[in-house]
Amino acid sequence: MPHRARLLLIVRRGALALATSLLITLSGLMASGAARADALDDTLARFLADKFPESEQAIGELAAEAPPQAAAILEAMSENRLLFDPADRIVAYRNASGAVLNARTGETIADASGFRKVRVNNALRRAIEGATGSLTLAGSDPEKRIAAAEDVFKSRDAKAAPALKAQLARESDARAATALKLALAAIVAASDEASAADRLSAIETLRGRGDQDAENLIDAIDEKTADPEVKAAADSALASIRTRLMFWGAAQDLWYGLSASSVLLLAAIGLAITFGVMGVINMAHGEMVMLGAYATYVVQLLLPPSLQSWSLAFAIPLAFIVAALVGVAIERLVIRYLYSRPLETLLATWGVSLILQQAVRSLFGANNRQVTNPPFMSGSVHVGGLDITANRFWIIVLAIVVFVALQLVLRATSFGLQMRAVTQNRRMAAAMGISTAKIDMLAFALGSGVAGVAGVALSQIDNVSPNLGQGYIIDSFMVVVFGGVGNLWGTALGALMIGVANKILEPVIGAVQGQIVLLVVIILFIQRRPRGMFALKGRAVEA
Repeated sequence: MPHRARLLLIVRRGALALATSLLITLSGLMASGAARADALDDTLARFLADKFPESEQAIGELAAEAPPQAAAILEAMSENRLLFDPADRIVAYRNASGAVLNARTGETIADASGFRKVRVNNALRRAIEGATGSLTLAGSDPEKRIAAAEDVFKSRDAKAAPALKAQLARESDARAATALKLALAAIVAASDEASAADRLSAIETLRGRGDQDAENLIDAIDEKTADPEVKAAADSALASIRTRLMFWGAAQDLWYGLSASSVLLLAAIGLAITFGVMGVINMAHGEMVMLGAYATYVVQLLLPPSLQSWSLAFAIPLAFIVAALVGVAIERLVIRYLYSRPLETLLATWGVSLILQQAVRSLFGANNRQVTNPPFMSGSVHVGGLDITANRFWIIVLAIVVFVALQLVLRATSFGLQMRAVTQNRRMAAAMGISTAKIDMLAFALGSGVAGVAGVALSQIDNVSPNLGQGYIIDSFMVVVFGGVGNLWGTALGALMIGVANKILEPVIGAVQGQIVLLVVIILFIQRRPRGMFALKGRAVEA
């Protein structure tokens, strides 16, 4: 046979083999599709009997076979929208718009007069919940699979175990695989029918989770089990989890303390400036904080929706300017006439605070105003057992930025040099040609403006109300006096120590008792060091 003819024969045979293979594959797919269609028909036929055992079996088959219309059918059944026609033997469901759709084909049924509702009881509702969870476990969204696995972990529904195993065998997402393993371990560990080896392995898996839910589950197993080996493993896991929870609890308290310290620092640092430079006990300082919070509310009220995510970029400078201008007005109209008369200054600024509160009530009303967090300040991040909320994190960042900015103003500008000179020795600064009256006014404006920025931060974690600043004025004075009057580093350290100590004492002895203990400690400390931790040095101080 010539070479060319032999080559042509080989090509023909290969084409014939390929065509045969494709035909077999296509036939298999068609047969599989037909088998699936027959299986769905058999499943839907069970609903035609309208008997609870048959319906429960149909629910299980829908979860196992997972046809495309399974979720819609189960949802309709749970809401009493699943229908059947005993005469024509059709199963259908009514959708949200009221149309009746064939459950098999999805086609609209024009005349549904002969249809009756499929009866549902509590047992079927539980079966529907389990089947819906199984369908979600096999869904395409890994976040939904994780949420479904978490639901199974909490319910420990043994009926979900086959779906968990099936999905775990094909799971590609690492986080979802971990959630599936934990859910399966919860079912196995709580089951008395599982072997001791399987339960020991499940308890070890739960030990790795190490949170409160795992502790509660293992604790329940420890109380109910009669197997000494399982009980010993549960005791060991409980000890490990409780140690871990204690560690993360302490870390969480430190985080809360750091967060509270940042709020205290923002509220107190402006007071440290005015109190340190002017020696004025400004009881209206809390109202500067309140004005900053209302400035944030007004900005969000006036900004168009497209700029809402940038609201803080507008609110921070506006709050600073508004509070600073009000501070200038208070200093020029009230305080400058009362220097060296501390008691009268205290009473006058207390009166000013009441006036400002009433003015805000008249403008905005007495009800709380809600300020929405921008997107970057929403949500939280979990690090081990530590829950870090975005709004608190950014408030800490803002406190650091404000502190650094004030240090630059005080250390790198002529105004800062003059303000430090007035703080340390007012008479000598005046003799050197510094206008102490001007410095007083600008220092009061700066301190009030920083308090306004503190109000912006507080609006992100608290409701905005006319009484917002009153909750921080006493703590602010404690921070300033404890750290050292006029010393920003002392104020920062004082805020850190008081904030952290307060959050550590709260879970131990309660919030009120904790504040009382802190107040007593600070009073005793001031008895020994009247000028605080970091007293300013100067001729006036040393005299």
